[in-house]
Amino acid sequence: MHADPQEPNRIPDDEPQAAERPHQFREEGEEERRYGVEPEFVEEVVSLLHDDGRRDALRAEINRLHPADVADLIEQLGHDDREALVEVLRPDFDGEVLSYLNQDLREEIVALFEPKELAAAVADLETDDAVDVIEDLDEETRREVLENLPAADRALVQENLTYDEYTAGRLMQRDLVAVPQFWTVGKTIDYVRAATDELPEDFYDIFVVDPMHRVVGAVPLSRLLRQKRSVRIADIVTEEVDTIPATMDQEEVANLFRQYALVSAPVVDAAGRLIGVITVDDVVHIIDEEAEDDIRKLGGVGDTGVFSGIGDIAKSRIWWLAVNLGTAFIASGVISLFEGTISQIVALAVLMPIVASMGGNAGTQTLTVVVRALATRELSSSNALRVVGKEVLVGLINGVVFALLVGVIAWVWFSPMIGLVIACAMIINLVVAGLFGALLPLGLDKLGVDPAVASAVFLTTVTDVVGFFAFLGLAAAMLL
Repeated sequence: MHADPQEPNRIPDDEPQAAERPHQFREEGEEERRYGVEPEFVEEVVSLLHDDGRRDALRAEINRLHPADVADLIEQLGHDDREALVEVLRPDFDGEVLSYLNQDLREEIVALFEPKELAAAVADLETDDAVDVIEDLDEETRREVLENLPAADRALVQENLTYDEYTAGRLMQRDLVAVPQFWTVGKTIDYVRAATDELPEDFYDIFVVDPMHRVVGAVPLSRLLRQKRSVRIADIVTEEVDTIPATMDQEEVANLFRQYALVSAPVVDAAGRLIGVITVDDVVHIIDEEAEDDIRKLGGVGDTGVFSGIGDIAKSRIWWLAVNLGTAFIASGVISLFEGTISQIVALAVLMPIVASMGGNAGTQTLTVVVRALATRELSSSNALRVVGKEVLVGLINGVVFALLVGVIAWVWFSPMIGLVIACAMIINLVVAGLFGALLPLGLDKLGVDPAVASAVFLTTVTDVVGFFAFLGLAAAMLL
């Protein structure tokens, strides 16, 4: 929206002008560039939702927002206001808004539409976006929505749905530009201009195919537009094209785009025939989704988010909290072995949490780096030993630094010997934290277990047990 910078996203008192206003950016020199909708705008929308006389103006203004901003607006509203806004937008609801919504919230919004309305909303979407919306519907609703789609669109969506979830076949869009090798640049440009209804809204490469519709190369649009019309496509084609099997996992697709800085890539079936294309905007969503998934798993919160129901959130967290409780008892068992030592030297009880906490935090730092490196394929068997060695060395350096700091404090606070004990325990625990923070995810990955899921709870157990055992064991040996 283009509005007064002092009143961003403000809905005017009169009917809005016809000029499209997809985004609002601050001018050069202003303090901050803002994206999406402002809190003041959200508050104004809420007030106008309850004013029946202004709903037409509200609808017209919101329809001029970018679909991503409309999704942002819906996510910031409460449950009742979301339903009221959908009711206002229902007559000409833009299906693209659904593709930008949080998945948990999308299910809630989709449930507000009849199957015919939903089919009309997704009919104009790219195949991949339509599949993304339809695949999460229950069987009955999905069938009704598909029945109400145009026949050609229905066939493409159904074919995409035959591929496993999280594969390139689900992710690809079916609209693309493919031409034979013998065409000229002029003929290709004329085709692109004439076939506007059959081509994707945005595309970056023109794929060159043989008579069997197998990919033999690609021509970037930038190269095509620099050539004379008489030049043959075969003379400017790039033959080394990374084709993606429809069965490839989406994480592998993201790694391929990241590795070779791709903008788009063709998707082929088992026979090598061109059936779709994946573009960089799709991959951005994959990378975001995979990163979010790793973060949630490391935190032990399952698949739930801020828009999930309270019951689902509680259920997803109970399991890992129960596992953590079990490991806490293991650590407590180690402490109980030195009950006599602690009773004689009360200072140990005061200092124990420091050793365990520092080890856990240091291990989590290593774990985060290694799990992410495994996910992006930056870490493999060829460099694993080097990475483990580096993390152990980092643990040793940090251990020495904090051993000196904590040792001096404990020396002054209690006694020189207690300072020496905690310093030694700190070095041991931080070295072990670095070692196991790297080894645990590597070992779980080798066993075929997702390291993001199980590494954290095991690492916490190791650092707690080693930290308590080292500290209390050294205290028993040196102080009694």
